[in-house]
Amino acid sequence: MADRKPYVAGNWKMHTTPAEAAKLAQGVVKALECFAACDVALCPPYVCLAAVGDAVRGTSVKLGAQNCHGEIQGAFTGEVSAPMLKAVGVTTVILGHSERRQFFGETDAGVHARLKGVLAEGLEAIVCVGETLEQRQQNITKDVVGHQVRAAFNGFTAAQMATVTVAYEPVWAIGTGLTASPAQAQEVHAFIRGMLIQQFGPDAAAAMRIQYGGSVKPNNAKELFSQPDIDGGLIGGASLKVEDFVAIVKAGA
Repeated sequence: MADRKPYVAGNWKMHTTPAEAAKLAQGVVKALECFAACDVALCPPYVCLAAVGDAVRGTSVKLGAQNCHGEIQGAFTGEVSAPMLKAVGVTTVILGHSERRQFFGETDAGVHARLKGVLAEGLEAIVCVGETLEQRQQNITKDVVGHQVRAAFNGFTAAQMATVTVAYEPVWAIGTGLTASPAQAQEVHAFIRGMLIQQFGPDAAAAMRIQYGGSVKPNNAKELFSQPDIDGGLIGGASLKVEDFVAIVKAGA
């Protein structure tokens, strides 16, 4: 893992009310009070950002959002901008999650535009890439993931990449109970790192963190995170239980 500090983020998706989110965040903060070996972010739904922000304020736990529009403001009903997120204490934003691509038609070009908006506001980003089961069965995983990486980061500088994390999430493993084997995950992570070397040079690529996401659980996190190019995880369902999420975080140490 070179000198990269592990990074585990919890993506709560469309779960929790503000009261439930505050309780969950408070539990995570308390359990990780003296734990500094891993960076941690909690990414609740928009309506819970203020409640979770109150719970993590003054701690090392980052407040994250699950998406963001690329424009600062405008006639975009239902969207939220980077300045709005920043104003409520958000420091990092998930972009390009497969569920956004699959269910809401988000494109590689859209991810690129949203990343521009996030970085322009001084926020960090977690940019998701990954293939479907059909694409893996067709042996085009690297073609798909390579295209997503190039499209997301085209035109950005190595300096800008210092605040960007990549999350490799094989779509076939998200919420299915299936998990890429450590060897499968490492192969794609190493490929992504190679793509980053081509785009930004070896130093910037070596410093960037690449998370794994896709049915990470306490019982498989340690083996996944021990791979040389896996720098933590973007955690879905298991992040909704304090005990499970904390166990995964500590597996990254």
